[in-house]
Amino acid sequence: MSDLHYFNPQEAVIQRIKEKGGWVNCHAHLDRAFSLQQDTFSFTNSYLKEKWHLVDEMKKNSSVQTIYDRMARAIELFLSQGAQAVGTFIDVDDVMEDKSMIAARRIKEDFGSDIEIRFANQVLKGVIDPKAKEWFDLSSDFVDIIGGLPAKDFGQEEEHLDILMETAKNKGKLVHVHVDQFNTDEEKETELLARKTIEHGMQGKVTAVHSISVAAHPKKYRYELYDLMKEADLHVISCPTAWIDHNRTERLAPSHNSVTPVDEMIPHGINVAFGTDNINDIYKPFSDGDLWTELRVMLESCHYYDVEKLSDIATVNGLKVLGIQK
Repeated sequence: MSDLHYFNPQEAVIQRIKEKGGWVNCHAHLDRAFSLQQDTFSFTNSYLKEKWHLVDEMKKNSSVQTIYDRMARAIELFLSQGAQAVGTFIDVDDVMEDKSMIAARRIKEDFGSDIEIRFANQVLKGVIDPKAKEWFDLSSDFVDIIGGLPAKDFGQEEEHLDILMETAKNKGKLVHVHVDQFNTDEEKETELLARKTIEHGMQGKVTAVHSISVAAHPKKYRYELYDLMKEADLHVISCPTAWIDHNRTERLAPSHNSVTPVDEMIPHGINVAFGTDNINDIYKPFSDGDLWTELRVMLESCHYYDVEKLSDIATVNGLKVLGIQK
């Protein structure tokens, strides 16, 4: 039998990722990882905004040790895949209180020499309500990255972003904001985030997380938005498997899927990285944190097959997003 010679692009991408230091998972929620229980599995079919509240019971019942164990298991999982860095949000509010911060401090002490870890504060209660603002301010001193979720302060999104930007400027920190998560052309949060970034002089220091609704807009709007994002030097994090399951609707829109349009953003000069988002919790019950799966879903759903650029998304682009490299 003659030798069969062929090109395996998966092997090529993975080899380039290794040469660039290993995987960089830019977005996760590791304090919730592996928190799914038999009696909470039914929550997985709930609407996203409902889940923002449904996690409260889990948060209330979690001890510092439980949270630490979840996070440690996830970090060990990424290390086993050859990851060099991970960025994760942690819940800090009147329900979780400071338990995730205490666990995160221990995680950094125990694993910081093995992998670069960056923490951001998850603001599921918003940042405008006085009690929520109190916990936001407290956690902003601890985390590496200021986190945001403007949809939680519906109707006050601009004020929400102003608070994030001013806090980040005062503390010399980066900003990561969950935006455009509902896959509809009614959403223009990525645009608002880009405009606020420019307004506050935060170019190059702000990251849009998800931005799946961008693809629901007409091409003319998308490319005008990319110009604005380029002006803002706005980074983007795509979490493909977290959003590919987005429910279909009867709303008319350009033919698209619910994955960040990486294939358009990268050629436009926008820095795009990626992440796993939630792992084995009520948000993503079947997610197992496999980094190749994330990249595979991205490249297939976006029909984007550039080996070099894909390896950049999984490595050096993420190091920029996390502020580890410039």
